[in-house]
Amino acid sequence: MTHRIRTDTHSPYLDGGRDWRELATRYALLPLRVFLGVTFIYAGLDKLTDSAFMKDSGSGSIGDLMRTVRDSSAIPWLVDQALKNPVGFGYAIAFGELAVGIGTLIGLLARIAALGGALISLSLWLTVSWATEPYYYGNDLAYLMAWLPLVLAGTPFLSLDAVLRGRRRQRAGAYQ
Repeated sequence: MTHRIRTDTHSPYLDGGRDWRELATRYALLPLRVFLGVTFIYAGLDKLTDSAFMKDSGSGSIGDLMRTVRDSSAIPWLVDQALKNPVGFGYAIAFGELAVGIGTLIGLLARIAALGGALISLSLWLTVSWATEPYYYGNDLAYLMAWLPLVLAGTPFLSLDAVLRGRRRQRAGAYQ
């Protein structure tokens, strides 16, 4: 019985068995993708179902939150824009988080979803958690950094993007 080492770079197999390092590298971003997807879906649903949050004023409202962080924000003009219609801004953030979470979790338009997640996290860092000291106590900056690998890499495995890419390749191959 002879053993041959496969030389193709796309195979997770080496000498007939799975090479765990190659497999781990291939799926390294999957835990991050699942965490961010589930977290953003939860965040969006939490905002949409919290009767106190979606109000112009009152304890726990988006309006009071925006007024509280306005003077300590790095970009107060963005807070001023949100304060023109706090409830509308709250719905925009909630539906944005849902879209980002779903797109990330199922891997559909994943780079765009990750960019959306990064922009939401950036805006929250520059407004809501900007004054947090020391900075590493605030979570929005960490979320921003967590989104960047998904912006760069997308979701090449276990995703609708990968399925659609495979179908396009099959069709392109059939026409050649």
